[in-house]
Amino acid sequence: MAPLVLLAVLTVSGVDASRRPQPAQDRAPLFSSSADLVVVHVTVTDGRGAYVTDLPRDAFRIAEDGAPQRIEFFTGEDSPVTVGLLVDSSASMREGRDRVIAAATAFAEASRAEDEIFGLAFNEHVRTALPPSTPFTSDPNMFRVALAGAMGAQGRTALYDAISSGLAYVAKGHHPRRVLVVVADGGDNASTATFDQVLKEAQASNAAIYAVGVIDPLEREANPRLLRRLAQATGGESFFPREVNAVEDVLRDIARDIRNSYTLAYVSSNSARDGAYRRIRVAVTDTSRRSLVVRARDGYRSGGPSRGR
Repeated sequence: MAPLVLLAVLTVSGVDASRRPQPAQDRAPLFSSSADLVVVHVTVTDGRGAYVTDLPRDAFRIAEDGAPQRIEFFTGEDSPVTVGLLVDSSASMREGRDRVIAAATAFAEASRAEDEIFGLAFNEHVRTALPPSTPFTSDPNMFRVALAGAMGAQGRTALYDAISSGLAYVAKGHHPRRVLVVVADGGDNASTATFDQVLKEAQASNAAIYAVGVIDPLEREANPRLLRRLAQATGGESFFPREVNAVEDVLRDIARDIRNSYTLAYVSSNSARDGAYRRIRVAVTDTSRRSLVVRARDGYRSGGPSRGR
């Protein structure tokens, strides 16, 4: 495969409201681990594209399949996140290896001291960068050394398998806001999982996906359409800069997007756990009459073994 860099950021939910200090007016009820929370990552911008971060809880409305839902959890704070970076270490990434490590390190440096960071490197196999005794770190230098040691730049590419493994790993984090960054060449020639399966896992795990790819136009295995589909379906965005050198700047932009978003959660009024896809609509009312653009996932998949990731 020709060289390509692809990065996807997934904000994964599974919120336990008891772990998050909140102002009294925004404090949500405590939920047991069996509560089937639907978590929605929402970004609001004005007509100029600037982030709008001063909206109160009662400015938001959520409907599922047309039925209004009660918001049980709300925060607009810049709170800690669990961040996982999945890095393609197949042969096709050999020339871009050092640039990818540098970009991933820059992303780690942009994170907060309270954040949890982990790394997975993958070709046809998925390997953890950090040892089992230290599954997360907040040290960018430690992360850089661990990631560089895990990247061999050889073999084939199991991108979909890596995303599935990353969703399972990030679910072990301690923060309700969770992020997954996938750095790959975009193709997949070794996974046992399919794109449709990974999409369903992302929908079931309440993930918002940001995709950023620098794609060689001659690369036949790359599929920007599927990356856009993942982003649009889950409330994220897709970016395709023209050169690899711009990836670090795009990652910093994504980090700012994550820090300037809202997290909302509700318990669905539809108690059926049938694995069906349910449509979500988020509406925002602003008393100052600003023209707002709202970005959120367009639905989720209920029930199933992946739910709660």
